[in-house]
Order: sequence, then C-alpha cells, then structure tokens
Amino acid sequence: MRSVVVNICRFLLGVVFILSGFVKAVDPRGTQYKIEDYLEAMGMGGLLSDLATISLSILQSAVEFCLGIFLLFAIRRRLTSRLVLLIMAVMTPLTLWLALANPISDCGCFGDAVVLTNWQTFGKNVVLLAAAVVVTVWPGRMFRFVSESNQWIVVNYSALFILIVSALCIYDQPMFDFRPYHVGANIREGMEIPEGAPTPQFETTFIYEKDGRREEFTLADYPAAALTADSSWHFVDSRTVMISEGYVPPIHDFSIETVEGDDITDEVLSDTGYVFLLIAPRLETADDSRLDRINEIYEYAEEHDYRFYGLTASNGRAIDRWCEKTGAEYAFCHTDETTLKTVVRSNPGLMLLKGGTVIRKWSSNGLPEISEEETLLPLQQLEIGQMPEDTVPGKVSKLLLWFVLPLSLLVFADRTWMWTKWVRRKRKIAKAWEEKLLTSTLIKTSKTKMRKKIVAGNWKMNMNLQDGIALAKELNETLKADKPNCGVVICTPFIHLASIAQFLDQDIIGLGAENCADKEKGAFTGEVSAEMVKSTGAQYVILGHSERREYYKETPEILKEKVLLAQKNDLKVIFCIGESLAEREAGKQNEVVKAELEGSVFNLSEEDFRKIVIAYEPIWAIGTGKTATAEQAEEIHAYIRSIIAEKYGQAVADDTTILYGGSCKASNAPELFAKPDIDGGLIGGASLKCADFKGIIDAWKK
Repeated sequence: MRSVVVNICRFLLGVVFILSGFVKAVDPRGTQYKIEDYLEAMGMGGLLSDLATISLSILQSAVEFCLGIFLLFAIRRRLTSRLVLLIMAVMTPLTLWLALANPISDCGCFGDAVVLTNWQTFGKNVVLLAAAVVVTVWPGRMFRFVSESNQWIVVNYSALFILIVSALCIYDQPMFDFRPYHVGANIREGMEIPEGAPTPQFETTFIYEKDGRREEFTLADYPAAALTADSSWHFVDSRTVMISEGYVPPIHDFSIETVEGDDITDEVLSDTGYVFLLIAPRLETADDSRLDRINEIYEYAEEHDYRFYGLTASNGRAIDRWCEKTGAEYAFCHTDETTLKTVVRSNPGLMLLKGGTVIRKWSSNGLPEISEEETLLPLQQLEIGQMPEDTVPGKVSKLLLWFVLPLSLLVFADRTWMWTKWVRRKRKIAKAWEEKLLTSTLIKTSKTKMRKKIVAGNWKMNMNLQDGIALAKELNETLKADKPNCGVVICTPFIHLASIAQFLDQDIIGLGAENCADKEKGAFTGEVSAEMVKSTGAQYVILGHSERREYYKETPEILKEKVLLAQKNDLKVIFCIGESLAEREAGKQNEVVKAELEGSVFNLSEEDFRKIVIAYEPIWAIGTGKTATAEQAEEIHAYIRSIIAEKYGQAVADDTTILYGGSCKASNAPELFAKPDIDGGLIGGASLKCADFKGIIDAWKK
C-alpha cells in the first residue's frame, strides 16, 4: 500500500510539473510578464532587466518540465524528490500570501491554459506539498521505467527538448495559443456578455468633511440637497469597490482609440474586409530590424484598400520618433499595453482580422513576405489571407512524434534489454545448476567442509535484561547437552551483551550485537562503538539490516564505515542485504543486492572480505509470515555467490557463508538448508524461544 501511495503521488506531481513547465515553455513571454507582475507586487518592479526576466522564464519552465519527467521516470529519485519538495515548500507560502493579499489575480502556474484563482492555487499547492513529502520520505519506492545506465538519455533529451521549444516560441509565436486572441477567435464575440449573465455590483462611498469631522455617504443615503445648501461641507474623496463579482467576458479590455481620442473599436471589428493591425506595446523598445517587410505589407494594404493601423501604448512623442525613424505612413492608435502584450507575444507583431475574426498572427521574426507577383492579387487568393492549416491536433501529433515517441521507444528498448539480460542470467544459472547436478554429492561434501554453517538469532528490541539472561542460560544448557551440527550465534540488544557473556560457553554459542556506530569515539550521545561492543565479550555484529536502512536511513556509505570499524576491532560482521516487495515484483532483486554489496563491502581486500558473513533477507518476508520458496532463496543465494566470484574469485565465493533471513522456522528450515548455496539462517522471532530456535538449529542434523 505504501508503494501504491508513493507512486500515485509521484505520478500526480510528475503530470502537474510537466504540464506547468510545458505551458510556460510554449509561451515564455507570457511567463516573463507574470514574473514582472510578481516583482511589481513585491515592490521590486524594474529591479531586473528584460534579459534577466526572460532568462528566469526559460529556466523556470525547463526546471519544472524536467523535474516532472524525472519523477515519471524515477530518475535520481532522492535528489529529484528533494528538489520538488523544496519548490513546493517555497511556492505554498507564496501562494498563501497571494490568496490573502491578492496583489495579482492569477498566479500563472499554468499560464493561460488553465486559469486558477489564488485560493484554488493555494489549495492545489497544499495537495502537491503533501505528495512531495510522501515521495521524499520513500523515494526508493518509485519504480523505474528506465535503468540507471540509460537515464542520462532521458535527462539530456528532456532538457534539450524543452529549451528548444522555449527558443522557438521566443523567436516566433507560442506553439499553442491559449489566449482569447488566438487564430480563429472572433474578438467581438469574445467581448459579449451572455443574456441573463450576472453583472458586477459596485458600491461608491463619498467622503465629506465639516469642522474637522468626516462623514461617509453611499449613493443610497447621499444628501445632495443638504450638502449643496451647506457650503461648510467640503468634498474630500470617493472610492468605489466591487461588492459582488459578475460575468467577465474573455475579452474585456480591447479598445482602439485614435490619437485624437476617437474610439474606432466597433468600426474596425465590424469591417467585413481585411484589417492589418501592427501590434507594438512599446515603440521605445520595439524591434526595428524588419522595417522593410512592415512597410511592404503596408503598401500592399494601401494598394488593395485594406485598413492598416499601428496599435501602441506609447505616447505621441514615441509615435513621432518611430515614424521619423522608419518612414511609417500608417496611422497609429492607442490600446492598453497589457492587452497588446496578450494579443501578440512580440514587439512588434502583426495581426490580420476579417470581420473581427483573427485570421493570422505573426511575430517580428516571422512576418510574411509578399512576392512581386502576389502584390497584384487580393488577400483572399493568397495563403496569408487564409486560416493556417497547422491545427492543434497537428501540433500535438508533432509533439508526440518528437518527444513522446522517442522516449517510449527508449523505455521499450530498455525494458527489452533488461528482460533479455534477465533471461541470459537465468540460462547461466540453469547451466551452472546442470553442472552442479553432475557432481552434486561431491560439491555438497566439499562445500560443507569449506563453508561454516551458522544459525544466528537476532533478538531485535525484545526482552528485558532478566528475560534475556534466562533465555541465554536455557539455550546454553540445551546445546551443551545436545551438541549442534552448526555454529550458533545470538545477537542481543546492547544492554544484554556484558551480562549474557558471563553465562555463555562461546565455544558452543557465539555472542553478537545488533548494530554498532559508524564513529570510532566522541560526542555522539546514545551511540555504541565497535570497540565498546568488543569489550563486552561479543564476537559478532549485525550490520545493514533492512530495519536499520529503512527506519534509521543508513546509507551504503554509513555501512561502509561501520564495517571497517567492526573489523578494526576484530568483530565478525553479519552483513544483511535484500530487496523490497516492489523491487522483487519488478524483477530488480539482483540489481538491489549487487548494489548493496558494491556500496559497502566490495571495497574490502580479499583477506578482509573472507571475514564477512552475508545474510540475504527478502524484506517482504521479514516479520510478515511470508517466506521465499526454497527455489527462490537458492536462486538469489547462487546469484550472490556468483557476483562474489566475479569480484574476488571462485575460491572466496565458495568459502563465503551466506545465510537466509526471511521468516525461517523449524518447519521450513530443513528444505531451505538442504539447498547447496544456503549456509544457515538469520532468525528473528523464532529465536526468542529456546524450543523454536533449537528446532531450526536441528535442521542441520536432518
């Protein structure tokens, strides 16, 4: 269930981050404007240059998109989950401030694709923050789609793809236009309010002062006659606030006003012919590198009696400078700057209307070129006078072709390669089994002599000191009377060690600790060093147990230090390895145990490695009552022995004791211990009763 929850959270975060990053990447100018809005709301307007804000826009979209992809593919799981948690830990308080203060109406997390209120955004972020906490706590439970060796392909391809998308959309126009002025939209219809739709309600308050005393009046109680008759009342101020929201049409701020002050919006939108609108929010910073192309389009419009207006928010002085510099003869009109930035993400850009419908839009880098032959033809006969054929489904298809398909093929190839690798390993093991079967008696006899057979008890956090001493005494007396055919070890809590050592005959029962510190000595309150363990009379120590890895976050590096310190103090290490249920079901058990050995004990010399006892513990079978079948256990034990042979040679592998540690009991111990590569058991709950533990020890006599 924990794995299911983690992967649901991982997919939720991945999809949201991918969507958020992609819609920002296809409209980097829109994200830039939103960043500027944030800076303005925080009193830092103008602090950053346009280059800095557009760079932040590209970086933000790339980071969000890539983190989403990394979550979906479970790439660098720990680092990715921590970065996502950091982002959500910053964004959640920020959106709470937006919801409370409302300095801007929309946070812009999904650009213009999905517009959320500030409170909706905060609620979304609370959910995502909780999901980020889950994946950060259990990152290892995210199953992979691509093996670690091929993850670099996904990383580089995703980053390159999203940066190229941003660059193309900055150079030209957004790949997907989610704004109300998209090609095919009718501006007039976008401005209409449906019949019966609620309208916004406002309340106006007037403030008057008389003899230092101020009073406020609303329209309902405004005493116009009294205030007029009494000249001692002085008007101070008035304010109008919205008391209830109404229907706001998608387009509510589009207007065209001539420099003389005449509103020609309706005239332009009602024109059944073609109308060219040159969009330049700020002429002072407009790109003038395509002036010849703009003038050619204007001359073409003049020849065919098409309207051509320049729309800007700049003042008359800036308009005059532009006309003087460019030789522009077209008329300029005034329109709101924010509206112009929404219409076309370019300064300047060009929009073609017909009957109020957007036919085409071009950035300054993509202005159409009309050939000499085409200048004689009307727009309805030219390609630029028609709706473009690059439909949304077509753009989605290209996206799937250039990004989703390659990654899908990579996943397929990677999983196929891993499957064939697994098949080859199976065949190799099967072949080895055939060779073993030919000389099974000889092998079993020789390996019995070479490897020490051990049954080790792990008491964990059970029994007080008095009960522990009583159990140790009982085991000691029982095994003295009935000598075991194997080595016996009991690993107890730290407080038991010194006391129990006095009652054990360590020629019959070895004594071990359940853990030791990764530091030699010092100010580490509550820790117990390997030297302290050795001083109690203990001979063994368990390291790397799955419960230590999971609950106390012991990493391979920590365990490496513990192993070195234990051997420095002449303690024999029982080193635990094993996979989780999710890893077993994904067929990754071999990868897991190999990585755990490589991370902590394969750094040892051959001489030091010979002192290590390996305990394979399938995590899914510890304390659950589940047990791996004897065949499953033998298969993984044989694999462990094979990778030891690869590292240290066959002689060392044949001499290494490998114990099984997953719900082993007296009933299944004989079958498990009969397997040639299983050399005993690391016993948990069954070691807490003398009779149960003795039953497992006696399996070596059968």
